[in-house]
Amino acid sequence: MEALDVLLNRVSVPRLIDPAPDAAQREILFSAALRAPDHGQLRPFRFLTVEGAARERLGELLVEALQHSGAEVTQQALDKARLGPLRAPLVVVVIASLQDHFKVPKQEQRITAGCAAHSVLLAAYALGVGAVWRTGELSYSPQVAKGLGLAADEEVMAFLYLGTPQNPPRVAPKVDALEFVSEWHG
Repeated sequence: MEALDVLLNRVSVPRLIDPAPDAAQREILFSAALRAPDHGQLRPFRFLTVEGAARERLGELLVEALQHSGAEVTQQALDKARLGPLRAPLVVVVIASLQDHFKVPKQEQRITAGCAAHSVLLAAYALGVGAVWRTGELSYSPQVAKGLGLAADEEVMAFLYLGTPQNPPRVAPKVDALEFVSEWHG
């Protein structure tokens, strides 16, 4: 697949079934992540793969975090949290591993981790693997971070759901890109 086709036509694919990406595809996905723009070559990110029964344990972790959030929680919200990780055969947790650095602020490192996540999505599309980026309030929960084993200087940036598209991906909508561009005159 041509690079411009990937950049111009990638779409989220939320309906995912088995099989998950195989070992060769995963190597490509994570190799693409390593090409993210990275000031200082810090590689301020890492990944956790969650599949099989571990997806159920992730769902329980999300339920526990929701119950301890202090918010009023409905049974529907608990069920959604519990079943969320089961929507794909593979969930990749993208983690920003932030470092104190004299030249590279932590915000730039977060952006790099986000770019790494996006690179995984682009590579997945190029391989014909369905993928969607999911977050939400629970992504930023200290209880979720602790349950995933994150260090004090780490943050969840994304939950990438990957698998085989249940249906053909939708066509990317055509948007006038120039509507988002203006010239600065100083």
